[in-house]
Amino acid sequence: MSEAREWLIQWLRDAHAMEEQAETMLNGQLSRIENYPELSDRIRLHLDETRQQAARLKICLDRMDEGSSTMKDAGGKLTAMAQSLSGIFAGDEVMKGSLASYTFEHMEIASYTILIAAAQSMGETEVARACDENLREEVAMAEWLKDHLPSTTEQFLARAETESDSAKR
Repeated sequence: MSEAREWLIQWLRDAHAMEEQAETMLNGQLSRIENYPELSDRIRLHLDETRQQAARLKICLDRMDEGSSTMKDAGGKLTAMAQSLSGIFAGDEVMKGSLASYTFEHMEIASYTILIAAAQSMGETEVARACDENLREEVAMAEWLKDHLPSTTEQFLARAETESDSAKR
């Protein structure tokens, strides 16, 4: 097996674990958001996209006669659970979650950009196509978050003035 192919497989496994982590993180956020219906709806949509993204990556690995990494997937889920639990204690949980989500989207964008370049250089057009589809969804989510950070912040601050307990969620 060529070294380039080994790197591509490793990066695909990393991306699969990243999507497993994202799914756990999004589920955690979604289970606690009570007072931000627009954000909740968008997270629910992206959660579905995230599951599809992980499935696309699994198909790519299976086509290459490789599998995802159970260890990396478990590590990603464990990290996401710890992140999710830490937000429970924050007085501004919705803001910390928005910040973490926006940051995570950009990590995913960088990952898919790398994967697309690697797949294209190796002639792995199906891998490149799947990663490009994932990339478009991640960019859309990052843009949505960026566009809605001001209104989420304003909603949080308004709630914090009158209903501090409900503001964080």
